[in-house]
Amino acid sequence: MNIRIGTRGSQLALWQAYHVRDMLEAAGLTTEIITIETKGDKVLDVSIAKIGSKGVFTEEIEEQLANGHIDIAVHSAKDMQSSLPDGFELIAFMEREEVNDVMISHKENVSLSDPDLLLGTSSTRRVATLRHFYPHVKTVPVRGNLQTRIRKMEEGACDALLLAYAGVHRMGYDDKIKTKLNLNEFIPAVGQGSVTIEVHETLSSEKRDRVKEILNHDDTASCLIAERAYLKTMDGGCSIPVFGLAQLTGEEIEIKGGIISLDGGQRILKEKRGPVTNAEKLGEQLANEVLSSGGKEILEEIKEKLNDE
Repeated sequence: MNIRIGTRGSQLALWQAYHVRDMLEAAGLTTEIITIETKGDKVLDVSIAKIGSKGVFTEEIEEQLANGHIDIAVHSAKDMQSSLPDGFELIAFMEREEVNDVMISHKENVSLSDPDLLLGTSSTRRVATLRHFYPHVKTVPVRGNLQTRIRKMEEGACDALLLAYAGVHRMGYDDKIKTKLNLNEFIPAVGQGSVTIEVHETLSSEKRDRVKEILNHDDTASCLIAERAYLKTMDGGCSIPVFGLAQLTGEEIEIKGGIISLDGGQRILKEKRGPVTNAEKLGEQLANEVLSSGGKEILEEIKEKLNDE
């Protein structure tokens, strides 16, 4: 059985694709990797929010899935919109890396307590969280793949970058990590740290079932099902500062999540706990609690502001 693997062409995306390839080939399958350039890779001079958050890193790849040029697509789970187009499905969530955000720098001494710190990030969630907990910290948008961002930082664009630990670790930049950010403050984006596999309904059930059997990590999948149900009910995309994290404790799942206003002034955080078998329902219930506790108004205000820009 041969599996054609579609991926973006950045070094981190290719790391993920090679990881998938290695697992499939270890199980006796043959593979082929096909790189695809997406809108998010081409447009680097404006923020994700201004390009439009839906499908920025996935649309072109989904076209290749639909026309059968590739069998599976490999994505960072946090890049996936909460509602997929008709005919598409995520069939596997791979074992999750540490979920934290980290601050990396080429400088020796950098700290969030530094009154003159200039941080590079293009994430509305990270910017809003900084404004809430560390309002003195100034930010500047820095986009591009990980290597490009690090180069821009070293050329003087900023003192440090805020990034997901998973990508920094997978690319071998652990020596640049200055701080692993507190999960009580910097609750990650939904799906952060996991790689997911997307397919189109035209893929044969034989290939689909075999890929899922090899790649899906049950515990991670339970957490991601809860988080994605939460995100879908919140109707939040890449450009909305919504955050959510589910974790397993035995047979129970705990999910916490919320939303933060763009200026950092308002932050709503709620938690739910229940059996793993109720993962999807717990995510939906959490979102409804956040929305009914003032989250709906914050969400509407953010969407209105982003539409005006």
